[in-house]
Amino acid sequence: MDISRKTDYALRMLAALVEDPRGVVSVRTAARDNGVPYSFARSIQHDLAVAGIVENTRGANGGMRLSVDPKQTTLLQLVEAVQGPVAISCCADPAGDGVACPNRERCHFSPVWCNAELLLRAFFSRVTLYQLVCEGLSPVFTGDFELVGEDEARSARHREGAR
Repeated sequence: MDISRKTDYALRMLAALVEDPRGVVSVRTAARDNGVPYSFARSIQHDLAVAGIVENTRGANGGMRLSVDPKQTTLLQLVEAVQGPVAISCCADPAGDGVACPNRERCHFSPVWCNAELLLRAFFSRVTLYQLVCEGLSPVFTGDFELVGEDEARSARHREGAR
């Protein structure tokens, strides 16, 4: 999975909103202070507003403001709002038509990719925007892995996917 430049820029702009005591930042200021091309920042602002992450205000003191609680909004939610579902492989939907790969149930690698995706999603959902920006906290993996048979690995993925 790649974090797109758009997502990186959007997260920088959102961090500026969390850090600003007024909670309102102009797109021009957010772009300038975070090294984001202004025209790209305007596009990102629009997409964040459509996703319900920010609201836009007009006027001399206008700009964008968070419309979500940064203490409740996870990194996973933000990444998915900007670039879509977090995915490692296309096993679940290779053609983009909602149909899983026909080889998925007999593929030796599908359980690895699907379980790695679960780990990444859990990792991103472990931290909120507020924790990252204001508290300086970041998740660290401290667990361990265990080798299991393909069937057990597939069932672990299916159990987790049903949650």
